Amino acid sequence: MMRRVAAMLLAVTVVSGAVSLAYAEFKKFNVYSDKTARDNHYIPSGWMGDYGDIKVDTGCKDVPHSGTTCIKVTYTGEQKQGAGWAGVYWQNPANNWGTQPGGFDLTGATKLVFWARGGKGGENIAEFKMGGITGEYGDSDSAGLTEVVLTPEWKEYTIDLTGKDLTSIAGGFCWVANTSSNPDGFIIYLDDISYE
Repeated sequence: MMRRVAAMLLAVTVVSGAVSLAYAEFKKFNVYSDKTARDNHYIPSGWMGDYGDIKVDTGCKDVPHSGTTCIKVTYTGEQKQGAGWAGVYWQNPANNWGTQPGGFDLTGATKLVFWARGGKGGENIAEFKMGGITGEYGDSDSAGLTEVVLTPEWKEYTIDLTGKDLTSIAGGFCWVANTSSNPDGFIIYLDDISYE
């Protein structure tokens, strides 16, 4: 009798554990919160297009949205590689273009939130996105915002992830800009990038 009661208690415990895991809330997952933050999960390593026109400072102290640092992106628009566009992916692991295992299972996230501002205002970003890397170990899905015109004040942006397959995301965040929309280049600032 005691063995049967013990077995029933064990079964209830296992079932309860499964239920609590199934209904566990997604915890905030940072792409970037501050330069020295230990919970930054992606690296700005995927430089694209006219990559020679880009500088990225992940420890900029020019009025961050929160904390002590933000990301400063300088894009000259010189077209050093002749592409007419440029962008940067935050990847896991670094330089992962879908050719190596990596990324994170972000199942349960419903949105990607980030803060951005322009150095002057009027900077035209062709796309802010997550996912979209292809290959053997490519991203399981993608989502984004297109044609975003920044203001000189910090503004929160949200990419809706409802219904997206987030089981494997190597490209955690990305921006892309065209020279035609920014002939003189730009300076933009990014901060507090997270999945929620």
